[in-house]
Amino acid sequence: MSKEALKELIFRLAQAAGVSGDEAEAVEAARAELAQYGKTRTDALGNLIGEIAPFKEGRPHILLDAHIDEVGLIVTGICDGGFLRVDNAAGVDTRILSTADVTVHAKEKLFGVISAKPPHLSDAKEYKKAVKLTDTYVDTGLSREECERLVTLGDRITLNGVPRETASGRIISKALDNRICCAAILRCLELLQDKALDCGLTVLFSTREESGGQGARAAAFGVDPTHAIVVDTTLADGVYESGCHYEIGKGPTIGYAPILDRRMSQELMALAEENNIPYAIEAMGRGTGTNADDIVTTREGVITGVISIPERYAHMPIEMADLGDVENAARLMAAYVEKIASRT
Repeated sequence: MSKEALKELIFRLAQAAGVSGDEAEAVEAARAELAQYGKTRTDALGNLIGEIAPFKEGRPHILLDAHIDEVGLIVTGICDGGFLRVDNAAGVDTRILSTADVTVHAKEKLFGVISAKPPHLSDAKEYKKAVKLTDTYVDTGLSREECERLVTLGDRITLNGVPRETASGRIISKALDNRICCAAILRCLELLQDKALDCGLTVLFSTREESGGQGARAAAFGVDPTHAIVVDTTLADGVYESGCHYEIGKGPTIGYAPILDRRMSQELMALAEENNIPYAIEAMGRGTGTNADDIVTTREGVITGVISIPERYAHMPIEMADLGDVENAARLMAAYVEKIASRT
């Protein structure tokens, strides 16, 4: 896959709507890509599961997981004047909402803006405070009657973010958390496409991670893997993330945490060095804040590792990442799958 093809894949995935609990559009966009590598299905929670290499008795069964949901809002009321009352469906930073433009996923897709009080009507105290969700409304320009005809309470709302590429080749879009990781897994499958794998290999694009991890928890129980790699994003250093240690463009991170299998983390590190894949170590106390926290305790336990792709401006419609980090995460995953598959 060329760099341009990888970028276009990410943008296709990222622009599909998939707020937690309502990921169907994003799942169908991913299914169109995943189906070329194996049989796909969805379960009761809407998880997309791809059987790439069937389970073999007595052999390892590897699960590659990336959550497919994104942050967003949910409609909780329709008010006079056609304004929509909203709440946080998953992970939205309320500080960025004022004047944001959004899409309401109603019977028709409706463009809207988060209403904001003009400075002429604001006092000095209001300038110092983020707008509360209780004071946040979406203005679609429609009347209350038109909204009631098109909008249903519970409809999801996504933040609009136009996909772009910077002069340095970095990419910007909404929902790079976590669609870049879905793309990394798809790229990994392309790298493995002509390999004879003596192991089971299943892909999980899981739902509801941003609202609690229920998707991965349920799907992992059904898949019953022996090994799992969870791929997610991690905070990269930038002007606002000066306390972060992971640089965009310097490779993925390999997780070390009490709940993760230390031998697997060490093996991932050794494979990165053998294959000249740049990486950083991400040491974490207790859990990881990813689906690994749920997958590791599935059934009798799963040998689990975490690979993360650095990104800036998490949970915003201008998330930024580097294509090289996506490619290197894919290469590292492929190297691990090949090693486990060849193990006697």
